[in-house]
Amino acid sequence: MATSKDFIDYYEVLQISQRAELETIKRVFKLLAVRVHPDNPTTGDAEQFRLLKEAYETLSDPGKRQVYDLALEELAQEPLPMFELSDFAVGVDGEVNRRIGVLCLLYNSRRANEDKPGLSIMDLERLMGFPREHLAFSVWYLRNKQYVGSGENSDIVITSEGIDYLESHLPTNHVAYKLLKGAENGTTHMSVKGQPLGSDSARVSKQQGPIRVV
Repeated sequence: MATSKDFIDYYEVLQISQRAELETIKRVFKLLAVRVHPDNPTTGDAEQFRLLKEAYETLSDPGKRQVYDLALEELAQEPLPMFELSDFAVGVDGEVNRRIGVLCLLYNSRRANEDKPGLSIMDLERLMGFPREHLAFSVWYLRNKQYVGSGENSDIVITSEGIDYLESHLPTNHVAYKLLKGAENGTTHMSVKGQPLGSDSARVSKQQGPIRVV
């Protein structure tokens, strides 16, 4: 059985909902495959094309998809491995990076789920592996800065201010890069209540050091 470290979320790779129908899977695959095909001189990406083919071959086969969905559901109950890194340890830097982590998760959710763009505190608690008491200060701060707001059923949603802030700092923050790039290649398996979060295709440089949310 695949572990959380080597499992690839094919729904994230294709940037589709886990409820997507076969016709949607085929249509999205064709569109993305043209963009990243190795023969494309502008946006070709051999590795990404390989992942797309794997995703399509699995999700377009009803039997393979059923087995895959069971494994995905099991892994979805685990915290994302990213949040087990020392970047999120106790201390000021850990607190700053937790805020960035919350924004990244909400950013992906906003892009992927038009009908349910937000996450609950329970979702964040599970995805990040932190008790809600450790997330309360982060969420309070982000609300106070108007980087997040409230959605339906008390969900937390990222605001346009939060999106602008996160995107403007992507080139200088390795935490945001890892989370959003991980969603792009499917290695974060960020599923919430059967709805995989989306991905970001921004290609940014890796530089160390936390973003200072001020």
